[in-house]
Amino acid sequence: MLKFLILFCVAFVLYRSLRSWIFPDTSKKKAVYGKTTGQIDDVMIKDPYCEAYFPKRKAVHLNVKGDDLYFCSKECRDNYIGGQGQKN
Repeated sequence: MLKFLILFCVAFVLYRSLRSWIFPDTSKKKAVYGKTTGQIDDVMIKDPYCEAYFPKRKAVHLNVKGDDLYFCSKECRDNYIGGQGQKN
C-alpha cells in the first residue's frame, strides 16, 4: 500500500511538471488586491498651472500649438488660458 502511494505521488509530480513544460500557461498572473500584477493602473502627471500631481485618466486635456497639456481641473485649465500659463 505504501509503495502504491509513493508511486502515485511520483507519477503525479512527473505529470504536473511535464504538463507545465509542454503546455505553459502564460495567461496566469498573480492578483494583488483585485488587480493583476505587472499592469500599470494609471500614470501620475503634473498640472502645469497648480503643479499638483493627479492620475492622467482624470485629466482635463488642452492642446496648445500642438502640445498636449493636462490639467487637474477645469478651473486650472481656465486659469492657465486666462493668464497664459502664469500663476496668480
